[in-house]
Amino acid sequence: MKRLQPSRRQFCRMAGLGAAAAALPHVMRAGASGTRPNVLFIFTDDQREDTIAALGNPHIQTPNLDGLVRSGVRFRNAYCMGGFVGAVCLPARMMALRGRSWFSVRNQPPDAPNFPKSMNEAGYLTYFMGKSGNTDKQSQQAFTYCNYVAPNDNEVRLSGRPDEYLADQATSFLRKWKSDPSTSQGKPFFMYLAGASPHDPRVAPKEYLDRYDPNKIPLPPNFQPYHRFNNGELLIRDERLAPWPRTEAEIRRHLRDYYAVITYQDEQFGRIFRTLKEIGEYGNTIIIFSSDQGIAIGSHGLMGKQNLYEHSMGAPLIFSGLGIPKGKTLDAFCYHFDIYPTVCDLVGAQIPGSLEGKSLAPILRGQASSVRDTIFLAYRDVQRAVRRGPWKLIRYPEINRTQLFNLDQDPYETKDLSGDPANSGRIRGLMEAMEGQQKLYGDTAPLTSENPKPGDVDLEFFKQLPQPAAKDKAKERKKK
Repeated sequence: MKRLQPSRRQFCRMAGLGAAAAALPHVMRAGASGTRPNVLFIFTDDQREDTIAALGNPHIQTPNLDGLVRSGVRFRNAYCMGGFVGAVCLPARMMALRGRSWFSVRNQPPDAPNFPKSMNEAGYLTYFMGKSGNTDKQSQQAFTYCNYVAPNDNEVRLSGRPDEYLADQATSFLRKWKSDPSTSQGKPFFMYLAGASPHDPRVAPKEYLDRYDPNKIPLPPNFQPYHRFNNGELLIRDERLAPWPRTEAEIRRHLRDYYAVITYQDEQFGRIFRTLKEIGEYGNTIIIFSSDQGIAIGSHGLMGKQNLYEHSMGAPLIFSGLGIPKGKTLDAFCYHFDIYPTVCDLVGAQIPGSLEGKSLAPILRGQASSVRDTIFLAYRDVQRAVRRGPWKLIRYPEINRTQLFNLDQDPYETKDLSGDPANSGRIRGLMEAMEGQQKLYGDTAPLTSENPKPGDVDLEFFKQLPQPAAKDKAKERKKK
């Protein structure tokens, strides 16, 4: 059985991009000279970190994201903190735009700081284009220009060309901003592009589908036909996108569609980058690329992102452009809600004191190697996880089950070490760290159940469930 290589922690080592933060050159504090750079923030939907060729995946074509990797800095250990609903993309976008953890992000008053508001106050012309569903509409109202790809994102995705429309609008605006003083108002731009791809339904133009032979796409190294125990969210909508047991052929078909959409999306990013070069602004722009979270697509027998494994909560995060070191990889722990204060720091804007996010700019400048020593992850009240160094512990309170992984030795999380008596002290220490993180962020969910639910499941459990209806792929891929 072929396995997809490498893991999210191995990509840049294999690509020869690993470097210590202390070796980074000084990053210019933008704004010190009285002028500020433009900022382009691209935020995709459900894009695993292992879907960028330059990070070590030879099975996917992403030439434009590859260029960002080579010209910028990649944070190897960036995370979505988690989700309070099954549509994890919603809290991910809220955290990115509000600079707060998911435990407090929903309870912010209307006048609380947000990303576009801070950039407006710093003298930027702010522009949003992206999906209309599962997004932070309250924050997006603060953009000078706020546009949606379409009222019904599914219809646009099924057209096979949703990102083409996004790129059309973004490039048109950039040219107008450059040529029309009444549009630019003499201000640099802050452009936030948060489209709906590669979220399902994954429908790419035929020429992109034809680039991939599903029989040649390796399976994830942690592929399983089903998840071996009840994680509290096994039957949600995302998990019904493929029948049980997950077969190798079915997962390869899903990966082919996924890769094709990402390659098509990457080409649209290239159009935007080329427009920046054509109008003479590429060298004066900081570009940030990330995604709301990853997704399983066969890993651990799962299909969705309602879990705390690395393939789902790990997020790509790349900074490139003016003043950013080139071709570097950093190990510092970070979250989506660190992007907002980082950009403010880089462009010389005021960082609101109420933000829970931490600026990564000192790390980019080589002044620090980290801003936090612990990562805390959560999904509803059914899963919690904590990471310190290479050690990661996942707790399932409903069934009183614990998993322990050493990510340096087991980056795919296939070897649960919690049953080894030699690790009992380590588990106690990580549980204490988890409880400490709960207090820090105001998480009151119990970590142990007095009446635990049954934990083990087998294939017969899944076979008795209604199976997903077969889809007419030819009809889905029919183009306008």
